[in-house]
Amino acid sequence: MSYIDKSLGEGETVIVRARFHWLYDVAVWGSILVPGLLLLTLLARAQQGPVPFASDDPVTWATALVAVLFIACVCNSLVMIVRKWTTEVGVTSHRFVEKYGVFTLRSNEIAVPNIEGVRVNQGVLGRIFNYGTVRIEGTGDDSVLTPVIADPIAFVRAIQTAKEHMAQRPIPTQPSV
Repeated sequence: MSYIDKSLGEGETVIVRARFHWLYDVAVWGSILVPGLLLLTLLARAQQGPVPFASDDPVTWATALVAVLFIACVCNSLVMIVRKWTTEVGVTSHRFVEKYGVFTLRSNEIAVPNIEGVRVNQGVLGRIFNYGTVRIEGTGDDSVLTPVIADPIAFVRAIQTAKEHMAQRPIPTQPSV
């Protein structure tokens, strides 16, 4: 069960969950496949020489460098995959919630009535492929920047919907004594 689902209060519902854009997955797999294919090509080429993997052969040195690059890219990809699996961003009927972390849990929550401003940041490619970041500004110094998410405009629309629902909800009155 997700953190957002576990933390729902009575009468609170999830309006929207942000998701990572598909280009994030392309970046993860591309950073493994491109150096991996280059490494396989160089390995095949280094074995074809008169003395396979000779220390004076520039192809051998290029293979070693690409192997180091490949290991670094695999490590970076693992970090990106873990970040994607452990990050939750959503809007409920009462609050904005962002949670991330594997062994430790870190969360940012801003009550919907306390959200003063929402800003979308999309570059040229973000506009074309419909991804970007959203900065939610709360009362005081509170401010949360989401990771790059798909369809940030719809996410902002969901925040506005939650604000409208909170404004229409009757305020319970305390019985007088």
